[in-house]
Amino acid sequence: MRKAKPAVRSSTCPVEVELAHYEDVQRHVTEARYLGDYKIWLEFNDGRKGVVDLSDDLYGENFEALRDTRRFADFYLDYGLATIAWHHGVDFAPDYLYDKL
Repeated sequence: MRKAKPAVRSSTCPVEVELAHYEDVQRHVTEARYLGDYKIWLEFNDGRKGVVDLSDDLYGENFEALRDTRRFADFYLDYGLATIAWHHGVDFAPDYLYDKL
């Protein structure tokens, strides 16, 4: 018998909902703080910490809205995706962020 996956809670969602969840992701963003100028301080599940500058990564139609620093600063930690994400469906893969540290 297959066990049902538990619902995952997003950091900004007041109710539990089924979110995309990647079980095979080795690296998980566990904490994130906006520092300004497209820079975010990140901590990963293995203890690695540091600052990523995403100013050069906001190209293309998907990231156009994030060029506004107020919208960029409005990210959240999505536990289902194991990374930071924005409310209009954009995120960066945790491995990509880890490699940028």
